Amino acid sequence: MKKLIALLAVLILTAGSIAARDKIYRDASPLPAPAKTMLKTYFPKNTVNQVKVDKNLLGGADYEVILNDGTEIEFNKDGEWKDIDCGHRAVPSKLILAPIRNYVAKNYKGAGIVKIDKDRNDYEIELTNGIELKFDRAGKFLRIDD
Repeated sequence: MKKLIALLAVLILTAGSIAARDKIYRDASPLPAPAKTMLKTYFPKNTVNQVKVDKNLLGGADYEVILNDGTEIEFNKDGEWKDIDCGHRAVPSKLILAPIRNYVAKNYKGAGIVKIDKDRNDYEIELTNGIELKFDRAGKFLRIDD
């Protein structure tokens, strides 16, 4: 029992020290160049309210950006976007693969894509009507997500 308590204490202290590594900035200065370019290209009228830098144990970092209109974008260590959440506004269409845009336009007329999550194997999107869809990396529809 004492070993279990000691192990839990070590885990809590480790988690606390890892969380303490996160830094918050009020501008885009810590972002990698590709992330800055993406923001200027697709969100030119927005300003960065906050950048949270999540340091990884292996030396890299992930970046969580909040823009002045509430849009939240996550970038990996290389500055490639992983997740875009525009709240109730549409994600810029040029950031979405054409097959996904076409599928949504054909099957969900009038619905916009407000969130897109790019994983290693697939894309998950959320529509303005709350429906969540899953596509493979080529943009082929897989299923409605629960």
